[in-house]
Amino acid sequence: MAFEEKIKELLDKRSLAKQGGGEKRIEKQHEQGKLTARERIALLLDEGSFEEFDMFVTHRCVNFDMQKQSFLGDGVVTGYGTIDGRLVYVFAQDFTVFGGSLSETMALKICKVMDQAMKVGAPVIGLNDSGGARIQEGCNALAGYSEIFERNILASGVVPQISAIFGPCAGGSVYSPALTDFILMSKENSYMFLTGPKVVKTVTGEDVTVEKLGGAMVHATKSGVAHFVGETEEDTIQKIRTLVSYIPSNNFEEAPFVATEDPIDRLEDSLNSIIPENPNMAYDVKDVITGIVDDGNFFEVHEKFAQNLVVGFARMGGMSVGIVANQPKVMAGVLDCNAARKGARFVRFCDAFNIPLVTLVDVPGFLPGTGQEYNGVIVHGAKMLYAFGEATVPKVTVTLRKSYGGSHIVMSCKQLRGDMNYAWPSSEIAVMGAAGAAGILYAKEAKTAKTDATAAKEAGDEAKAKQIMEEYKAFIKEKEDEYNELFCTPYNAAKYGYIDDVIEPRNTRFRIIRALEQTRTKKLTNPAKKHGNIPL
Repeated sequence: MAFEEKIKELLDKRSLAKQGGGEKRIEKQHEQGKLTARERIALLLDEGSFEEFDMFVTHRCVNFDMQKQSFLGDGVVTGYGTIDGRLVYVFAQDFTVFGGSLSETMALKICKVMDQAMKVGAPVIGLNDSGGARIQEGCNALAGYSEIFERNILASGVVPQISAIFGPCAGGSVYSPALTDFILMSKENSYMFLTGPKVVKTVTGEDVTVEKLGGAMVHATKSGVAHFVGETEEDTIQKIRTLVSYIPSNNFEEAPFVATEDPIDRLEDSLNSIIPENPNMAYDVKDVITGIVDDGNFFEVHEKFAQNLVVGFARMGGMSVGIVANQPKVMAGVLDCNAARKGARFVRFCDAFNIPLVTLVDVPGFLPGTGQEYNGVIVHGAKMLYAFGEATVPKVTVTLRKSYGGSHIVMSCKQLRGDMNYAWPSSEIAVMGAAGAAGILYAKEAKTAKTDATAAKEAGDEAKAKQIMEEYKAFIKEKEDEYNELFCTPYNAAKYGYIDDVIEPRNTRFRIIRALEQTRTKKLTNPAKKHGNIPL
């Protein structure tokens, strides 16, 4: 064969490989409102930056006459490229080839990309669109999944791992995304579940649709499996690019610095009046966040899940930061099982990848009730406590209003090695609110007043009964005011050094950025150990 013919053969093979399962299957993919694997990669990466691996790999299976049907690439496109000039590794499952089902050779391709990403210290992005394991390959497909999962585990905390779901992701295939740092789903065509509707119907008798069992909104609002949901595939891919811009390439680097024209010393006057006079009235903590971060840009994570806690990325003075904030607008900002595990997961990611933590506190406590206790709120709350206490990145905490009891401790208090802990003049740092405290401290007086009032009523002296209760209420009001003055103020905590300074709200941006600049060279290590045993 002449050299020119060999070149033509190469180009023909490349062209064939790029067709995936063929034009008809690509058309069907488009009819379903889905992009192909290569179209997704083209949107994700900088134009012209993609370099592909293993384009000519084919499966090795001979069971069920599989050797008669083979496609170059074997159902996954793998390689590397750049996002905003930064190196990333990517694999995209191709649903036009055997429904994107995982074979032994597909797994080897994915593992090769993951291994290379670990060697050079770059993020791994998986674009999932797969019907699950390739049944014809039996245990070889299962072994392939296991190889991928092991690499997900070893890469955790070393390089960022991002998974996007653009179609089915069912059975064992869900575990690779679940082991990664962030999961994104497209609202229209993506779904995830361990067992499908037919199995659910057979085993439990429950009728459920694919969407209600594992659709994007289910996982974004109820299970918390999905961190982001895009309106379309294009929107979801743009969210990946935005996410990558806030995080470093590996655990030895810092996140990219992005210069801003937003002055560090900008005063946000609206913050001086954002806290309502009535301590039981709500406000939106996102207004505080957008008021203090660079250019008002806040990239929220888990936006639709456990909305009583807000977490996400922003920049302050050009530095990438992770923000954790109670949301008084939802459930008064209390912590519950879902909020605690949401916060813990986010804090641990930030700590693993050297992203400073900014915590905004307005928390009245943990949500009470049998529902929470039976679901393990003790353990879930301990996760968040563990995460903040373990974190060695710079930690700046600002108490905006309430900070009561155990929830005060959980929200990155000074004793959890907080570097700088500030408080607004409106903050109340105490074991509990004044009304609850007075009720406990003066329970004996309450009992006596009720007994005396009841006796007066039985004696027919309604006026005296009313007087007794009014005197008791005045007494309790006096004690509540006394408790407020003694404990529900930032100055009591500041007196003991638990608060480093009480600051004017409008100056919060400047104080946080100065604190972050001061702690950039922070060096703190935890005791040597194999690993801790976080409460799970």
